[in-house]
Amino acid sequence: MRTAVVVTAALTFLRIVIGLHFFLEGSSHLRDPSWSSVGFRKAAVGPLAPLLKADLPETGDWKNTLGKVQNADPVNVVNAAGSWRTSLVEKWKRLGVRRENVLRASGWTPPENWSAISSTAIEAADKKLALMLDDAQEDLVDYCRQVIRLRETEKSAMAQDLPFMRDRIATKQRELAGQKAGWMGEADAVGRELVTAWNEKLSAQDRRRAAAAVEPTRLWRADRFVSWSLTTIGACLVVGLLTKFNAMGGVFFLLSVVASQPFWLPAAQSTYEQWVEIAGLLVLASAPLGAWAGVDAFLMPILRKWCPSKMCCKSKQ
Repeated sequence: MRTAVVVTAALTFLRIVIGLHFFLEGSSHLRDPSWSSVGFRKAAVGPLAPLLKADLPETGDWKNTLGKVQNADPVNVVNAAGSWRTSLVEKWKRLGVRRENVLRASGWTPPENWSAISSTAIEAADKKLALMLDDAQEDLVDYCRQVIRLRETEKSAMAQDLPFMRDRIATKQRELAGQKAGWMGEADAVGRELVTAWNEKLSAQDRRRAAAAVEPTRLWRADRFVSWSLTTIGACLVVGLLTKFNAMGGVFFLLSVVASQPFWLPAAQSTYEQWVEIAGLLVLASAPLGAWAGVDAFLMPILRKWCPSKMCCKSKQ
């Protein structure tokens, strides 16, 4: 009897500790507006890496312009860079229209020559972007050549069979991703300067309203969903509500994390902590902990009473 009490107390403590970990992680992400899963997704390796990296934010249509160059001839690269620049300018124009629509919906009256002011700001941003691409032309050509060589290396038999080749490919991928992020960062800085130029003619209140015109990305939606899921799972585990269901939800989330870092790949990061927590959650999912010390002790009798299928209840009786 004493052993049963000790085991019950220990497992209940385990449930609360893991629940608090999930709750604190999820709630900290929700409180921090700058938090993003970009770092986790960029570090992903293995079969899930393309899926996780598909939602990474891009500045302009890099994927279908500079990221799709098949021949690293300077003329082709310049044309691809021009297409990327055009995609950015079109994105800025759409943002300007959305900002104006949001402001007009709130009763805002545009200043005199607002269209001319907006167009002039976009033209100035376009010129800055063009100068940036001109200065980086040689580097862009070299980048495209390395990307093409990397694609060929990834398709080779050695890339599949030799661990040191997989390491070399992962290192080169990170290096090229860093170069791409640098150019995107410069373009983002030009975009922020454009928004600053637009905001000069607006009041502080109108600036806050115009900021709502920025469309949330797929990554932002996915991050919010994950953050709310972690917070909910953690809170339910702490109070012992639907314990088995939420414990398995935590298991599936952690499995998605460890699957992004397969331990058999040399470039994978350590996931020992996640595996330990998975083991603990599986224990929680297989024991009636909520019924011992949680809300499930009051909820489960009600659910059994109103259960539409009496088969499971009869088997337990």
